[in-house]
Amino acid sequence: MNKEQLNALREVPEDQEVVMLNLLKYKDKVEETGLTGEASYKQYMKAAKPFFEKIDAEIIFFGRPHLMLIGPEDETLWDDMLLVKYKNQGEFFKMVSAEDYPAKLRERSLQDSRLIYCRSHTK
Repeated sequence: MNKEQLNALREVPEDQEVVMLNLLKYKDKVEETGLTGEASYKQYMKAAKPFFEKIDAEIIFFGRPHLMLIGPEDETLWDDMLLVKYKNQGEFFKMVSAEDYPAKLRERSLQDSRLIYCRSHTK
């Protein structure tokens, strides 16, 4: 993670919701387990669920992009995307810094990813 960007996220006022866009490209195979990256990421989601339940957050969407309607026709789409809404930046940091949060499981499942903070135009 980019420390400068993380510090900027910490400056988001506590009264503002934080929406995170996760773009996911799975590994073909996870060496440590022999599972596909997608199967391993499903294990991560199952392991992360209790952490989401302990904070004020909601998974808004988890699914697969299918068609590039506007954009380069030859660009490869991400395998999956995930949108998560947190009450505020503090809830996000509380989750990712929690003891036993399965970050390594997420990391080893993915060939590539993006985690993008999104802010509403209404704030």
